[in-house]
Amino acid sequence: MKIAPYTLTATEAVQAIASGRLSSVDLVKSCLAQIADTDASINAWAYLDPESALAQAAECDRIRKAGLGTGPLHGLPVGLKDVIDTRDMPTQRGTDIFKDRQPNKDARLVERLRESGAVIMGKTVTTELAFVHANDTRNPHNPEHSPGGSSSGSAAAVAACLAPAASGTDTGGSIRQPAAFCGVTGLKPTYGRISRYGIIAFASSLDQAGPITRTAEDAAIMLEAMAGYDPKDSTSINQPVPSYSAKINDSIEGLKVGICKEYFTDGLDRNIEAAIQDAVKELEKLGAEISEVSLPNTKHAVPAYYVIAPAECSANLSRYDGVRFGHRCEDPVDISDLIKRSRSEGFGEEVKSRIMVGTFALSAGYYDAYYRKAQQIRRLIKNDFLKVFNEVDLILGPTTPSPAFKIGEKSNDPVSMYLEDIYTISVNLAGLPAISLPAGMAQELPIGMQLIGSYHSEARLLNAAHQYQQQTDWHLKSPELANASTTEGKPL
Repeated sequence: MKIAPYTLTATEAVQAIASGRLSSVDLVKSCLAQIADTDASINAWAYLDPESALAQAAECDRIRKAGLGTGPLHGLPVGLKDVIDTRDMPTQRGTDIFKDRQPNKDARLVERLRESGAVIMGKTVTTELAFVHANDTRNPHNPEHSPGGSSSGSAAAVAACLAPAASGTDTGGSIRQPAAFCGVTGLKPTYGRISRYGIIAFASSLDQAGPITRTAEDAAIMLEAMAGYDPKDSTSINQPVPSYSAKINDSIEGLKVGICKEYFTDGLDRNIEAAIQDAVKELEKLGAEISEVSLPNTKHAVPAYYVIAPAECSANLSRYDGVRFGHRCEDPVDISDLIKRSRSEGFGEEVKSRIMVGTFALSAGYYDAYYRKAQQIRRLIKNDFLKVFNEVDLILGPTTPSPAFKIGEKSNDPVSMYLEDIYTISVNLAGLPAISLPAGMAQELPIGMQLIGSYHSEARLLNAAHQYQQQTDWHLKSPELANASTTEGKPL
């Protein structure tokens, strides 16, 4: 039987290329063909450079055939969320304020991926400036439904087999929510584990890049390539990068897993609750020890986040005024008109709303009442996690309160939209690592399960996630859109 190369996982593709059973060029051609067949209905790519991708792939094949040194991702096509700078592709960040912007150098994350041998296919669609609101990307499982945000294109591309792996960024769930909605695996590492140099700053104390892949095994090899200390990023962790793949096949017998009682409230979809209960049973079969835990300040996470994130956003985006940075309006009357119209024209409504909220929270007379209070709540949330991790190794719960909602369904209800991140936001506030895994289906839409770990516990998270995926097949449920050419391609 012939297997289309684009259907391979990242791990399978890397192994096939290393053994000579598959060329990087053939893999890239297969992905490009799948993109041509399906992306018109998904719109996962903001910028695609087929010629450059094929040239990179050809160089990878030349290096391998010559017996020269190769990296851990040698020849693997990868998508980059369009908030990550690239020297050879535009980075427009999903907004008119950065229309036609061309960086002159790579983000450190991109440098590391290139050093590992990855083939950079192009830029995947992001919601504006990595904020969570509706965009043009569609969910591959049902184009009428949201792919999640803000790493929409990356999750949709991986789910539809347009690329074996992609990068995302996560400020309050922007890797994990789209991973859950699209039925793929999304990892948000410990804050500072991956350099943020060359990545748009939304909320600097919350932002973290990470991989989106089909499997936990794929996420492990991607994280090994992406992680590392960077002196250009003041928040970067100066610690060696472990081999996340080394112990991924170890038994999880005796692993202590906590089920947070605050995650199972009336707002949780019953199909998701049932899927999580089934996941608990699978982990118990593997020898995990399950117990109930409490994170009492979870209820305060959403309001705290929506003070802190807009406040940091307001500060970070203040420089884009049409004077030195960002879109400039035509024929301004004076400097005041220049700044006002440039920002009004360049930023979308959701962005402007959050800038205004953040500016208000930081203003004289309100700083203590809002921003300082939110930071105090943030400390309480972190302390809750630290206390629980004295009792258990990991925390298990849902990634989202519901499966993917219809596009536009929550556009006029911002509170309902914000509550979609109720299970993910606290992880960012505390700076912890977490991973979302496919754990079921409801109305033919994927269900995501979240595992949360203590600081620098990515290896344990990936081990538990991989063992779960060895016992289940939810991560193998490909959408119909991704099955257009499954009988074509080079036999492997």
